[in-house]
Amino acid sequence: MPDTNMPEPSNRLFPKITDQALDDLRSRIGKRIENTIEPWCHEATRDNIRHYAHGIGDDNPLWCDPEYAERSIHGGVVALPSFLFTTSRIISGYVGGLPGVHAMWSGADWRWHRWVRRNERITTQAHLAELVEHETAFAGRAIRQVYHVDFYGENGDKVADAESWCFRTDRDAARETGTKYKDVKAKPQRRYTDEELAKVWRLYSEERPRGDTPRYFEDVQVGDTLPTMPKGPMTVTGFIAYAQGWGGLYIRANRLAWKQVQAHPGLGIRNRFNIPDCPERVHWEPEMALMVGAPGAYDYGPERCSWLTHHMTDWMGDHGFLVRATSKLRRHNPEGDLLFIDGKVTGKRVENGRHLIDIEQEARNQDGELSVVGEGTVALPSRA
Repeated sequence: MPDTNMPEPSNRLFPKITDQALDDLRSRIGKRIENTIEPWCHEATRDNIRHYAHGIGDDNPLWCDPEYAERSIHGGVVALPSFLFTTSRIISGYVGGLPGVHAMWSGADWRWHRWVRRNERITTQAHLAELVEHETAFAGRAIRQVYHVDFYGENGDKVADAESWCFRTDRDAARETGTKYKDVKAKPQRRYTDEELAKVWRLYSEERPRGDTPRYFEDVQVGDTLPTMPKGPMTVTGFIAYAQGWGGLYIRANRLAWKQVQAHPGLGIRNRFNIPDCPERVHWEPEMALMVGAPGAYDYGPERCSWLTHHMTDWMGDHGFLVRATSKLRRHNPEGDLLFIDGKVTGKRVENGRHLIDIEQEARNQDGELSVVGEGTVALPSRA
């Protein structure tokens, strides 16, 4: 069990979670969010879709090659399911309240209702759904902040809806008294052997989307496994590649960076030059990551969720449809980590005329430590 009696940090650098701030935040539950930062992408353009897909290492021609997509069952480019992360900062972890308290994106539950087509404009509605208090080995007291977001297409129909959640944690407690990464921080820096890397390169060489060959419902059996999908070894370059397609939460330059800090002073954490800079740099500055209790610069949460959906869309092919996906993050993936995503079929059923396959997923790092668990439901074509 997590230690529920962590001592107060001796060297406090950041604000802490207070009961008054929590009460203020609770007053927002259920109320539609009217004023938030604009999304990274308003439209699902060819380039926006491709940039996001490439940010997770996915070059499926259904979303990346217009000529291929025009010949497909869809008749044109469609957006990969996780692209919708770019159309809402809320679903991506832009949380309100508790200024100066760290936010770690930790999971999501997605439901998709149809494909998003090329050049379609997406709008969203969001509200704070729930606050849940936890005691954790990472930082002691933590607050799970859950948001609900609805996504609408140009015709006003709902294309998807989802919940995502962040854990709000005391940065000082995580750094000074948290125990979750004590052993990880004590390990020497890992250096991969050529033999270890060759195993990953072999998996990459064999990895490909199923494409236009249908995977039929009747050909899938409970207990079937999905091919192992590697992600990594992780580098800051890879994290930045994801941010290029996804847009980040607080990455701003010059006057826009100044305006952001003026509007939200708690975001401006001073760097080694005494310049207020965004907290998002935990993903590319190891020193900043260590300040908040993480074991090093680490991957983005929505990125890891998107890796799990990538695993399923490669498997299902052009004729399949991802109906639902849930992901729950279990630990940070610092740079140097390597993930292996595995999945298996746990159920199959016909529901409202659709032929559905249930899938369980998990990803472990190079040391066998559990990084993320997931569940998904895929609709497949039927021979009948």
